[in-house]
Amino acid sequence: MAMGAASFGGWGLLLPVVPLAVSQSGASDAVAAASTAIFMTTTVITQLFVPRMLMRVGHRAVLAAGCLLLGVPALLFIVSVEAIPALAVSALRGTGFGMLTVAGAAIVAELAPIALLGRATGAQGIAVALSQMITLPIGLVIFAVSPTAVFVLGAAVPAAGLIGVALLPPTRPAAQPPALDRVRLDARRFLVPCLAVASVSAAYGGITSLLPIAESNRAAMIGLALAVVSAAMLVGRYTAGAVADRIGIGRSVAPALVSAAIGIALFAIAALGSMPAALFFVAAVLFGIGYGACQNDSLVMAFDAAGPARYSSASAVWNISFDAGTGAGALALGVLATSVGYTAGFTAAAITVVVVAAVALIARPRPDRLLA
Repeated sequence: MAMGAASFGGWGLLLPVVPLAVSQSGASDAVAAASTAIFMTTTVITQLFVPRMLMRVGHRAVLAAGCLLLGVPALLFIVSVEAIPALAVSALRGTGFGMLTVAGAAIVAELAPIALLGRATGAQGIAVALSQMITLPIGLVIFAVSPTAVFVLGAAVPAAGLIGVALLPPTRPAAQPPALDRVRLDARRFLVPCLAVASVSAAYGGITSLLPIAESNRAAMIGLALAVVSAAMLVGRYTAGAVADRIGIGRSVAPALVSAAIGIALFAIAALGSMPAALFFVAAVLFGIGYGACQNDSLVMAFDAAGPARYSSASAVWNISFDAGTGAGALALGVLATSVGYTAGFTAAAITVVVVAAVALIARPRPDRLLA
């Protein structure tokens, strides 16, 4: 949990800052959002290889490398936030994040009893979301005062995760026996959780990249709203974990997506500049609860589909969906914002999430699909 808080804290600290810095350097909204997209692209590419890394060197070595690669290159933003250098640094940092996301989720599954897996992933989600709740608004505030300071913190916070890594027990995934029929079955069962987390993460990528730009005259309120999203994720993640353990896997996904879609729709209205601040925070709460619940339940669905012998592979598949969605959403919504406006972009994201919610509801697992 400490390692996850440090690594995701460093990610959250610079998530809205880098696109804003690139935008202020003179780049378009599409290029600014591309800094998130390129970060997530290299994250996804790296995630493809992490299960094999875990087999060879174990979780601790992969997590340590991830902390360093996510953090240290952030110092290069001090030198330049022009488009080309910023995109290159974002690409390098994404490789570290790819290691952290897959190995961090996999080690929780390796250490937790299977009957508590939903709550264990929920507890790890609380550490991650609590860290983001603090760092997302602080990053924007510090950037407004001293860009250098926020980039130094962006390097130091993930590096602090090395302390947690050093205290982890030595673990390595069990050998994965080949089983072609099982792989085919799992591929079908992975579809709903992967679609669910990809759709809502796409919206999150667009919101965090573009809201600070769209509402640049209300930067303090945007930072606070992003903190509210992270706080609401705490509730969503652990509640969905408890539901998965006690009632059944996959029960939270469709309601979570509906909640997130309503929040995104309210953000779309906010982009018109006509929504009161109170409704703005209602949007943050609804989106955050839905986003957190969808993350947790879809991850447990992926672990259940894979089985204990394939936890690292399940983590890789789920995280690829998560991060590909985040990057694609930032890029797609950035292009839409540049061409037809922020409201149209957020509305498209909300519609996409509603469609996936309908798919998740139709494909909802039978009541006997329980972890315990």
